[in-house]
Amino acid sequence: MRRFNRYSSLSVLIIASLTGCVATSTSREQGLTEPASQSTSQLSFAPPPNANHALTLKQIMANPDWMGILAQEAYWGDDSQSVYFVRQAHGSPIKDYYEQALNGGNANQLLLNQLHQASQKHGVFSNDKTKKAYIYQGNVFVKQLNSGIVSQLTKENTPINGVRFLNNGDIAYWRENNIYRIHNNTGMNEEIARIKMSTAPKGGEEPSTYIAKQQKKLIKYVAQQYDNQKKKAQYKASLAEVDPTLASKTWYLGDSETVSELSLSPDGRFVLLALIDKKYSWRGELDIMPNYLSRDGHIDAIPVRSRIAEDNIPGERLVLLDLNSHTQTAISIEGLEGYDDDVLASVKSENAKAKGEPYYPVRSPRKIQLIQDWGWDQSAIQWQGSDNKVAIMLEAIDNKDRWIATLDLDNGVLNTEHRLHDNAWINYTFNQFGWLPDSDALYYLSEQSGYSHLYLKPVGESAKALTQGQYVVSEITLGPKAEFIYYKANKDHPGIDNVYRVEINTGKNEQLTHWDGKLDYRLSPDGNSLLLTASRRTSPNELYVQTIGGKLKKMTSYTSDAFKNYPWQAPEIVTVPSSHGAENIHARVYLPQGYDKSQASKYPAVIFNHGAGYLQNAHYGFSVYFREFMFNNLLAQQGYVVMDMDYRGSKGYGRDWRTAVYRQMGTPEVEDLQDAVNWMAVNIHVDANKVGTYGGSYGGFLTFMALFNKPELFQAGAALRPVTDWAHYNAPYTSNILNTPDIDPIAYQRSSPIEHAQGLQKPLLIMSGVLDDNVFFQDSVRLVQRLIELEKPMFETAIYPVESHGFKEPSSWLDEYRRIYKLFEQELK
Repeated sequence: MRRFNRYSSLSVLIIASLTGCVATSTSREQGLTEPASQSTSQLSFAPPPNANHALTLKQIMANPDWMGILAQEAYWGDDSQSVYFVRQAHGSPIKDYYEQALNGGNANQLLLNQLHQASQKHGVFSNDKTKKAYIYQGNVFVKQLNSGIVSQLTKENTPINGVRFLNNGDIAYWRENNIYRIHNNTGMNEEIARIKMSTAPKGGEEPSTYIAKQQKKLIKYVAQQYDNQKKKAQYKASLAEVDPTLASKTWYLGDSETVSELSLSPDGRFVLLALIDKKYSWRGELDIMPNYLSRDGHIDAIPVRSRIAEDNIPGERLVLLDLNSHTQTAISIEGLEGYDDDVLASVKSENAKAKGEPYYPVRSPRKIQLIQDWGWDQSAIQWQGSDNKVAIMLEAIDNKDRWIATLDLDNGVLNTEHRLHDNAWINYTFNQFGWLPDSDALYYLSEQSGYSHLYLKPVGESAKALTQGQYVVSEITLGPKAEFIYYKANKDHPGIDNVYRVEINTGKNEQLTHWDGKLDYRLSPDGNSLLLTASRRTSPNELYVQTIGGKLKKMTSYTSDAFKNYPWQAPEIVTVPSSHGAENIHARVYLPQGYDKSQASKYPAVIFNHGAGYLQNAHYGFSVYFREFMFNNLLAQQGYVVMDMDYRGSKGYGRDWRTAVYRQMGTPEVEDLQDAVNWMAVNIHVDANKVGTYGGSYGGFLTFMALFNKPELFQAGAALRPVTDWAHYNAPYTSNILNTPDIDPIAYQRSSPIEHAQGLQKPLLIMSGVLDDNVFFQDSVRLVQRLIELEKPMFETAIYPVESHGFKEPSSWLDEYRRIYKLFEQELK
């Protein structure tokens, strides 16, 4: 299915570690005796390992290839007897592709002329599961699964956007707005739909103005032209009705919209379109970013996304095309429960009251669109594979509702099967759904219980929970025989993942893996094995294969000996009690080398704030922040206690933890940081007057909010690539949490650091990349000027002219962390 890319990227506030190469390793786990977090009453830390040589900043901030070049993007071969993956050196624009057989031996790197015949990660299957169609380099290929024979069906320069099998075995594909059908029995390539976003040409029409009418009446030659034009149009229409050799008639859908997604029914009869206002753009004319170090020596103006304060997402309109009758039907949203609710009435009322104005709730149709999940690779439009039944997942632009609706193809009416409402915002993940084969039942994920869980719902009937409890279910996979649904969950501990399956008929759940860290999985095509990408605290991702009910087999080991053999400290996972009415806060703790709680002098401490906001870092897997993991080890070797915590708003702890930051970003998180400092002072012999903090992106934003609003909490802070004003960030992320500035200015004033800069009292280091197209460099520039005007002398800045949000150059990383380390050494010791 083709999806219009509304933004150059759906930006998530994640610092550069998330875009860097994460190394794989089999390092020893220090202190991992039982995967359970430590509370205040049961502290029992393993002593930190003694390093045979101290870490250096130059080593840990070097090109990460020294750690090993990992296996990434792993998936199964079509025959379930091999796995495929890529390896990519840091900074390299080229990926190398590998195949590794299950029966042992080394992985084989694929040659360039083998790539089109290799098993592809994405593809669609015929109803009898004997063929797989896929797109490679913009062209359509079909693989006979029994023999492995691959046939290329197209060879064109214009890339094809999507492909599917039809019920009779024909293959349909679409390019731009045109849909084609390759007939299985004859090989004929037929254009079954040509969709033009323009008005229909006017053929054979009569004159409409006085002068034109007079011209026709008085001039025989002109009258003859009109008559010939009308005869041609009539002939063309008559021919199209009776001549089977002609392609289908062109669809003209007007010139005010553009196609954002199209989806073809299994029998090739219907096309469901999502249309968006043609005038809408992901950026405005003035949305640019200067590049001062261009290749030609001039200043380049690079286009960037618009700011939420100026963005106005119009929503989408659904249209159904019947290719048999050549009729189109506009889909009404009135079948969506609550489609006209004033869901922001209380917010609008609060903001109106602040201005001394009244607000009266108004019912009005809300803007909706196909849901945009930030992590899935499926379509929001799901056809029942063997029948013309379709389910659509939609979301409100105001972020307060998600619907799963079926569509009456005869009348163009939506019927709500499930409505998920959230007074804060609907999650932009945990949205997988689909049909059980040859049935009227839908399965889907929902946070309606407070945690993401799996549900089964026959159309028109009540839903049944297939999982339940205080844990998070994700990555659901329907088994090849539709007997089981497989899923990942953190049942044992919020920071430990395992794979489970539930038997659909009985609802019986079964644990399939017994890992003690973090993992992702893929089910083999035959349903007999799992491919795991798994890590532990000091051991980055490796690939493993486990047969269902069998033993775990390691498939890769790409970690360098230099990284693998170093005695890294595995951070302890602890729980910090909240004094602000929240649940316990999970955190990682690194202890100083030679830690002795009985010594007279107390330890200085540093708290690392992870990025993204909605991200989990206090877990038993290897952190995506691998540089910060090593830096925290270095700090511990230099006598610091180091903590990084999953403050409120982090991922992995359910809906209430996620939405605690609604309309008040930076408030509950800083409260949690305050509890962390107090907990370290009581439990780990930390001097509460010698604590600093650092973080990037959202973590940099939290550094600001802590130093500006709780100046007594930290003695120094470093903010990397930080958000300073949420009105300048992107709409997809920010509107979830703070609504929009025109509707909810109170939330933006409450949550934007630039509004609180007058509170700065302690040393602050601000570091930003000039080419950051996620959190703009302008964010830091505006805050710096604000601090200058406030006459604050205790801040310094560092700029990185060639860096974007995720730094690439080792020299930039080194410079950045040298400054952070120097700040802590000066202010905390």
